[in-house]
Amino acid sequence: MRARLAATALRCLLLAAAGAAAASARAQNLDLSQGGPIEVTANDGIEWRQAEQVVIARGDARAVRGGVTVEADRLIARYRPRGGGAPPAEPGAAAAQQGNEIWRLEAEGNVRITTATDRATGERAVYDMDQAVMVLSGRGLRLVTPQQTITARDSLEYWSQRRMAVARGGARVESSDGRCVTADTLVGYFVEDRPPGGARPAAASRAAGGAAAVPGEGSTLEKVEAFGNVEIRTETEVVRGDRGVYSPVDGRARLVGRVRITRGENHVEGQEALVDLRAGTARLLGERVRGLIVPQQDPPPQGGARAGAAPTAQGGAGCVR
Repeated sequence: MRARLAATALRCLLLAAAGAAAASARAQNLDLSQGGPIEVTANDGIEWRQAEQVVIARGDARAVRGGVTVEADRLIARYRPRGGGAPPAEPGAAAAQQGNEIWRLEAEGNVRITTATDRATGERAVYDMDQAVMVLSGRGLRLVTPQQTITARDSLEYWSQRRMAVARGGARVESSDGRCVTADTLVGYFVEDRPPGGARPAAASRAAGGAAAVPGEGSTLEKVEAFGNVEIRTETEVVRGDRGVYSPVDGRARLVGRVRITRGENHVEGQEALVDLRAGTARLLGERVRGLIVPQQDPPPQGGARAGAAPTAQGGAGCVR
């Protein structure tokens, strides 16, 4: 009975928090700060700590808002009065009448955040409703969209309003065809897909409430910025540099800063390289190029010359593991 009452109270709290956003609800995505009530269920009960303004769901806990589902061993919802007043004294309708809002949702243990097209996983997740940012931490950090998979060791952030994902520590972005880029930090930028033959109509944009596009819902990972120990592998070369920019759309990348291209025992060094992951080729740019060429082996490309690598049957490079 207590669990059912607490569940009803939590739903009322979240209904109140969602009321202002419901009119501009958008397509399902990983953004929990927009639209509709949140339904919460848990196997081991739901606890409402009124003095702390916290609701805790334990045991295969699940929170659903629109097309977004958050699952974890434990969920913690932190709420506050919308106008800054005192917290409600009683659960149920009083919570909705006084106007509360959920400003932070925490998930702990075996975290899975899913939509119809996307999936994010980790050991812990914190969603800040004010900033519209989700931060995943712990082991198994992964964001999977229909076209790409982004993984990280230290943290994985998803900024829904900025259309941006940030992977930190041993970061990797891998396309569905196996092409990938690794670095200490990767920042991915998503852009809204346009209908065939032109830009999105202004009326449609207004009808959507100016909502940002997100992975898997009318958006594409257009650009990835890579920082620190950047590495790209083609069919014949390994290309390394300090930083770079990669386009998953056309499979091309540009690396700068202490660039090194290695093919077998051969290697050349310079300040800039262009890599075509679809063709499996790389070339070094600039005049000051140095390297080691081993006889009877194909040398890496030098001085802007195109590498003679042939593309694979899949047309891409192998991923670093």
